[in-house]
Amino acid sequence: MQLEKYKIQQYNDDQLKGHERRLSFAVSEIENAEAIIQKLVDFQIAIPSWALGTGGTRFGRFPGGGEPRSLEEKIEDVGLLHSLNQSSGAISLHIPWDIPKDAKAIKALAAQYGLKFDAVNSNTFQDQPDQALTYKFGSLQNVDKAIRKQAIEHNIEVIKHGVELGSESLTVWLSDGSCFPGQLNFRKAYQNTLESLQEIYAAMPENWKMFLEYKAYEPNFYSTTVGDWGQSYSYVQKLGEKAFTLVDLGHHLPNANIEQIVALLLMEGKLGGFHFNDSKYGDDDLTAGAMKPYQLFLIFNELVEGMDARGMNHATDLGWMIDASHNVKDPLEDLLQSVEGIMMSYAQALSVDRKALEEAQAINDVVRCQEILQNAFRTDVRALAAEARLRAGGALNPLGLFRSLKVRENLIAERGLKTIATGL
Repeated sequence: MQLEKYKIQQYNDDQLKGHERRLSFAVSEIENAEAIIQKLVDFQIAIPSWALGTGGTRFGRFPGGGEPRSLEEKIEDVGLLHSLNQSSGAISLHIPWDIPKDAKAIKALAAQYGLKFDAVNSNTFQDQPDQALTYKFGSLQNVDKAIRKQAIEHNIEVIKHGVELGSESLTVWLSDGSCFPGQLNFRKAYQNTLESLQEIYAAMPENWKMFLEYKAYEPNFYSTTVGDWGQSYSYVQKLGEKAFTLVDLGHHLPNANIEQIVALLLMEGKLGGFHFNDSKYGDDDLTAGAMKPYQLFLIFNELVEGMDARGMNHATDLGWMIDASHNVKDPLEDLLQSVEGIMMSYAQALSVDRKALEEAQAINDVVRCQEILQNAFRTDVRALAAEARLRAGGALNPLGLFRSLKVRENLIAERGLKTIATGL
């Protein structure tokens, strides 16, 4: 399904008077509103190919119909999202779930929707049907050199697919670890993993980046070989200047100070990017900003301050990606909500009075520091985000238009009620 521009225009025309009234108020309240709007126009968040279908748990999965049955249909769905919000101009592929049969044709199709290919993601956390050796006891850490070699070769194959599509980064997440004390030699597991990553790193083109993700637990509940940001940082420091830590917001122990982690990695030049989501208990993969919006704002506050301190381009110098699982919601609606939540937090962080905050910090005025941040967080920036979408050619209210046009019903009519997205 392709969304015609005139339908977006018609919808916006009906919404315009109310929007202009809200925008006028927001601009009067926010000193740097015009600069914020332009930064929102430039900011793009990659949509993961695996998040376009209904997720599930080990207890069950309840697909909603009209799910994309191929990589081509996944690109079509991201194109739909991008036409609505003009902030989803990239797709992140998971290999081998989404191996392009004809890379040239797939690249042309993506361009047709105004999309580029973001980081490609390898998969050594599950066995594939045609796989010779099992990853039951780990992949890059495995005690069996043949299994490590198989995992290395898979990652190199992923890089080759990425090169064909114009991607410039590889994301590595490992489920490697142990379930019981004594099962694993921690030092040997670390060394095996490092040597495996070094081989993969050596196979990357010069202009590529490696993003090494970490996770505290699951599926291994005693130890994880890349279990936290410190372990990831240790690996990427040894690998070289093209290796960076990737932060998934759900991959931390409860109450971790993620904003401090982000600030330190950014300061060290080793923050590669994000997998945005939200959580209540663990790696819940919920809609970004749904549970802890203030934390998301505080993370962006550190990002804006740190990127500006290093003279970085907000839109291009870090990898911005969503990683979510939609167990009870329409995946496309959930992704629209996540992008909106991310944009809200980014805009609020951009509205922080940096000079006033620095002055308050310099004299230890704790109350003033808190007030400055909380005032920015409580500022309604929705009109600024809507104006950014309007200027870029998107919908003032993407979710409202999605429902008004009955997009899911149309997708079900095209694809069927009992479809399951590839890879899920």
